[in-house]
Amino acid sequence: MCLRIEESLTGLPGIKNIRTTATEGLGSGRIELLAGEDVGRRLADVRARIDAVDNFPEESESPVVRQAEIGKQVLSIAISGDTDEWTLKAVGERVRDDLAALPEITEVSLDSVRPYEISIEISEQALDRFDLTFDQVAQSVRRSSLDLPGGVVRAAGGEILLRARGQAYEGGAYERIPVVTRPDGTRLTLGDVARVSDGFAETDQHSLFDGQPAVLVTVFRVGDQKLLDVAAAATGYVDSIQADLAEGLHVTVWQNGATYLEDRLGSMLSNARGGFLLVILVLALFLRLRLALWVGLGIPIAFLGAVAVMPTLGMTINWITLLAFIVVLGIVVDDAIVVGENTYTEHQRTGEPLEGAIRGTQGIAIPVFFGVATTVAAFAPMLFIPGSMGRITRVLPMIVIACLVFSVIEAMLVLPSHLGHTRKTFDTEPVRPLSIRWRRLQDRIAGGPVSYTH
Repeated sequence: MCLRIEESLTGLPGIKNIRTTATEGLGSGRIELLAGEDVGRRLADVRARIDAVDNFPEESESPVVRQAEIGKQVLSIAISGDTDEWTLKAVGERVRDDLAALPEITEVSLDSVRPYEISIEISEQALDRFDLTFDQVAQSVRRSSLDLPGGVVRAAGGEILLRARGQAYEGGAYERIPVVTRPDGTRLTLGDVARVSDGFAETDQHSLFDGQPAVLVTVFRVGDQKLLDVAAAATGYVDSIQADLAEGLHVTVWQNGATYLEDRLGSMLSNARGGFLLVILVLALFLRLRLALWVGLGIPIAFLGAVAVMPTLGMTINWITLLAFIVVLGIVVDDAIVVGENTYTEHQRTGEPLEGAIRGTQGIAIPVFFGVATTVAAFAPMLFIPGSMGRITRVLPMIVIACLVFSVIEAMLVLPSHLGHTRKTFDTEPVRPLSIRWRRLQDRIAGGPVSYTH
């Protein structure tokens, strides 16, 4: 089947490569398209080509063609304990259904479990003893294990729907299926001629968590659901259900994506606070405290501007965007420092705050623009990486460039406006050397003289 599918897709435009895998009872394939191809159109072309194949084996199922989607996994919940597989799967199904019923969670899957299977084993000796054939037994099972509609009975109180419920869902129900009914009323059931095993499919799948048998429940987020909200709802449910479980069973949150996001967010905020305070401290020592505060505001302004345009660019807060913020944190305030220092120098020279702000900004405008442009040029090539990897890495330069653009706007327009409307006495007062400031601070602490001539 895999070979026939590959042959049917040969020559189809827009396909980069085709990879198929054949295993016992299953064949699967992956088609990778060239960059820029219309996925919907190519999906329809592939489906039409495969539907046109008419020489598949008779007993094979129709191939299913769909666009591959990567699930946005939030966390996994491990249900473990020294108990049987039936209990673990039953608890896993309960946890899955309860999580799916929460308003914050939409998609949940039960993993690392074997599927239920009811096997019917018929021996040749049993068939010979009761003068039966294999087809007779198979037809009896097909004919008896059914749910059939029985029509409608109209009565004075309304319509009554009739339905014959005969579908077997467990091994005992299959054992009671009649195979042969004799004229004297005796019946030969499936349990008399076959061994019915109600259990799990025979696979090599086996899961352990902390050395104990386990099943996994995986929680995903879809659409615009927020990772932190979904994770909080799932972890809250886990905390509440532990007391209701049987002794020996444990429910553990595992691979929580919210932890990584919170760690990255904490790292960004701590670095931002450190950078903000360091800028203010250094500029306050050598220039002025008010100037340091206005320059330091360039960091949050640039970040808030980038966050504001993220929805327009189709981005959300995730570990990649937070990494981009951390990368740009060290360079986003450089232009504001340069503009602020040059503006302060012009203030001292002219004695006029507004004129000093204009001259200071104009004198340093070209170097600032070229400095930012070189940084943008360093990150810009990442915007043109093709393929799926390019869609991931493209987020990094977009955040960096957005922060740099807003930092330039703040440094060239907002910052000079604030510095140009300060008091003259503040801006024209000479700056004492750091040694004089240090001596004044020591004398104030000691309670001594505080007047120095400079």
